[in-house]
Amino acid sequence: MTPAFGLIIVGDEILSGKRADKHLPKVIELLGERGLGLAWATCVGDDRPRLTVLLAQAFASADVVLCCGGIGATPDDHTRQCAAAALGVPLQPHAAAQALIRERMQDVAREQGQPFEPDRADNLQRLQMGVLPAGARLIPNPYNKIAGFSCDGPGGGAVHFVPGFPVMAWPMLQWVLDGSYAQWFGRAPQAEHSVVLYGAMESALTPLMERIEAAHPGVKVFSLPSVDHPVHGRHIELGVKGDAALVPAAWLALHAALHQSGASMGPELVRQR
Repeated sequence: MTPAFGLIIVGDEILSGKRADKHLPKVIELLGERGLGLAWATCVGDDRPRLTVLLAQAFASADVVLCCGGIGATPDDHTRQCAAAALGVPLQPHAAAQALIRERMQDVAREQGQPFEPDRADNLQRLQMGVLPAGARLIPNPYNKIAGFSCDGPGGGAVHFVPGFPVMAWPMLQWVLDGSYAQWFGRAPQAEHSVVLYGAMESALTPLMERIEAAHPGVKVFSLPSVDHPVHGRHIELGVKGDAALVPAAWLALHAALHQSGASMGPELVRQR
C-alpha cells in the first residue's frame, strides 16, 4: 500500500502570527505533482515536551512524515533533541554533517576575505547543527550545505527533518520524495467529481450521501458549503472522491439521484492526481 504522508510544521513564530506558514500548500503541491496526497498536517510551537510526544507518535506509525523547522543551533531550536528523545537514542556528532558545516564556514570566510577560524566560539556553536540522533541519514541542502536529516522509526515509517526556511526546505523535500518514494508515484491515482448545488440543505442531502458511500465502498462523499462565493453565492459543492477507478460509478449514481430529486445543479468540477 502507498504510505500515508504527514507534515509537521515547527515554530512559535507560526502560532503567534509573526510568520505565515507556506509549507502546507507547497507540500500539497509537491505531493500532488507526484500522484500522492497529504493525509495529515500539524503545527506545533517550540515546546520540547509537546514536540517530543508528537514525534514519538510519528515514529511509531508507518507514515512518511516531513518535518519543517527547529533544526538550528539556537536555544529555541529543539527539533534535533526531540527527535533523539522520541527515538530513545543519543545525540552524537555526525562526521559528514559537521564536515559540510565546516565547508560552509570556510566558504563564508573566503567570501568575506577573512581567515577561517575553526575554534572561534560562534563557529563551534554552528557545529551543533551537525549533532544528530544516532543513526540519522543526511538530506543535502543545496542552498548553504548545512544538511537536514532523516530517521527511521520502529513503526516502519520515517521522519525527514528540514529547515524552516522555504528556500532551503522545498528543494530538500523534493530530494527526499524523488530519492526515497518514487516507487509510489502515481501508483494510486485519485479522482474527484462534484457539482455545485443551489438552494440545497446539507441535512436533506445526508441520507443520499450515506447511501452512496454504502453502495460504493472505497469512495467518500463530501459536502462543502459556501455562503459568500463571488460567483455562485450561497451553494453546496457535493461530490465523490477516492480511487480513480471507483469514482465514475459513484458519481453516476449521485448525479442520477440529484437529477431525480429535481436539485438545482450548476457547474461540475473534476479533479485528478
